[in-house]
Amino acid sequence: MTEQIDLTGKLLIAMPGMGDPRFAHAVIYICAHSEDGAMGLMINKPTDDLRLRDLLEQLSIKSTPDTRDIKVHFGGPVEHGRGFVLHDYGYHSSISTLDVNEDFAMTATLDILEDLAEGRGPGKALMALGYAGWGPGQLEAEISENGWLTCEADHDLVFQTSDTQKWEKALKTLGISALALSAEAGHA
Repeated sequence: MTEQIDLTGKLLIAMPGMGDPRFAHAVIYICAHSEDGAMGLMINKPTDDLRLRDLLEQLSIKSTPDTRDIKVHFGGPVEHGRGFVLHDYGYHSSISTLDVNEDFAMTATLDILEDLAEGRGPGKALMALGYAGWGPGQLEAEISENGWLTCEADHDLVFQTSDTQKWEKALKTLGISALALSAEAGHA
C-alpha cells in the first residue's frame, strides 16, 4: 500500500507524449487533492480573444473604468461553462473562497467578478473556464505512467510569466530542459 501524496497547491507539468491533446504542454495548478480525487486549473492555455469584460457583459455585470483587462483561460475539459478565479491569498469572497494554502486561493462565485469589475478583488488573479478533474487514484496512476511531473507553484510562474513560457519555466524549476524530455516511460 502506498502512502497518499497531497499535490494540493502544486503544479502539474504535462510530459511530451501526453495522450490527451487538450493537455499537450499543459501546466495545471492543483486546487484540491485527496483520496477522493483531484481538481485543478490549467494556467497556460488562454482562450482565443475572450477577456474578463466579455464575461461580465454575458453575465450582465457592469464594467467600470477600473475593470482590469484579464485574459480568460481554458481551465480544463470539465464544466467548461463554469468560471473559476485562481488568486492570491489576500482576497476572500463574502460567499465562498477555497483557501488552497497560505499563498493561493480559488473563488468560483459571482461576487469575485463583481469585485473585479469595480477594480476591487484580488491583487493577482487568473480567470479560467472549466477545470481538470481526476477520480480516486487516477492522477497518481497518470503520474506513475510518466504523464505528469510535479513542482512547486510560485506567484511569479502562475501570475507573471507569459502563457507561452509557463511550461518551460515550470520544467526549469526542476532543472529539466524541455529538449531532454522523452515521451516514453522507462521501467527498471
